[in-house]
Amino acid sequence: MTSPATRPKTFTVKSFGCQMNVYDGERMAELLGAEGMRAAGAGEDADLVVLNTCHIREKAAEKAYSDIGRLKRDDGTRPMIALAGCVAQAEGAEAQARSKMIDLVVGPQAYHRLPELLADAAAGRRPVDTDMPAISKFGALPARRKSGPSAFLTVQEGCDKFCTYCVVPYTRGAEVSRPFGDIVDEARALADGGAVEITLLGQNVNAWSDGARGLDALIREIAKIGGVERIRYTTSHPMDMSDALIAAHGEIDRLMPYLHLPVQSGSDPILKAMNRSHDVESYVRLIERFRAVRPDIAISGDFIVGFPGETEADFEATLAIVDEVRYAAAYSFKYSPRPGTPAAMMEGQIAGEVMDERLQRLQARLAEHSLAFNRACIGRDTQILIDRKGRQLGQMVGKSPWLQSVHVTSDAKIGEMIDVTLTSAGPNSLGGSLRTVEAA
Repeated sequence: MTSPATRPKTFTVKSFGCQMNVYDGERMAELLGAEGMRAAGAGEDADLVVLNTCHIREKAAEKAYSDIGRLKRDDGTRPMIALAGCVAQAEGAEAQARSKMIDLVVGPQAYHRLPELLADAAAGRRPVDTDMPAISKFGALPARRKSGPSAFLTVQEGCDKFCTYCVVPYTRGAEVSRPFGDIVDEARALADGGAVEITLLGQNVNAWSDGARGLDALIREIAKIGGVERIRYTTSHPMDMSDALIAAHGEIDRLMPYLHLPVQSGSDPILKAMNRSHDVESYVRLIERFRAVRPDIAISGDFIVGFPGETEADFEATLAIVDEVRYAAAYSFKYSPRPGTPAAMMEGQIAGEVMDERLQRLQARLAEHSLAFNRACIGRDTQILIDRKGRQLGQMVGKSPWLQSVHVTSDAKIGEMIDVTLTSAGPNSLGGSLRTVEAA
């Protein structure tokens, strides 16, 4: 097979997994563009393919390696291949031993050095960079320029919680917060580039701090930026939820009524085994406090079924917390043992068929509550941010404040905020009709 021997001129970045990977993928694309490279068009073979990988679940990692194999072209040639992200961080040089097609490996804290690594790869070397310097990459990245109507902005990275099933502390490092001023400057640049909605990102985003200032202060400052109409943040940890951040949901109009707060299980013994640092009662009380300041808030969560030692009673407790919280949306997964994590060595590993059956039951229950939340929204007057065309002629799709997809017949352009009345609801989206708002 022919191996790339020259510096690439075109590139494609493919990101897998979480929203932080999406952000990192965008930043790598901006970095490569600043080096004079061009993003390959649809159907065009890129000189360089960056696979920005996820290592949270086994299937995500395996998908990345499968994609590498498919990059070989019919004539036997292939692009230069860069393995980036958390699989790169976790496996390092072992990834290159697994696939000879990988020309370079770069971890999520080192991708600002991608141009140097490309030069080494073009010279025939196979560089590996999995250093984890504290957020120095942000200062080395190019300034933000053009953006879409919705933009991600990483404010915090890493995790100190060490949940027993999770690889993030090992692949992203310790918790570290970007400086207040740097984040606000990037938010302004995103707004200048067309962003109407900004989502603040972090492995534990509500752990962000800069001196005495917490995430609520950062949100208040970004809310002052002209052009920014909506602010969101994800993913939060129950342990780091402050009184001030809860209060902000009742005081800042631009902070959307949506909270993603993973619980993972409704069983206290399982939560303890997961090292989650919260119990069911404290979690439910936290949700109640958010609803007290913002009654219409949509609650989203994460669930793992089949954690080692999970009994049927433990699983029934998870169904019970689903019924109590009434999630508007949720992500649910079968437990996936990750090498090097304590849970992978625990006794009581659950059989695959048991996990499959429990996941189906959980997802059915979650779907009931999601549909109920959507139906309760029928009749509301609200605004949606148009983000794409619909499947029907003349149909556009936009996001509601509660992060629902809303279909509407309209000639609105992508990036516009339009007034609608929510008129119908399904399990995954809503329908709306245009609403005329008279000037006061």
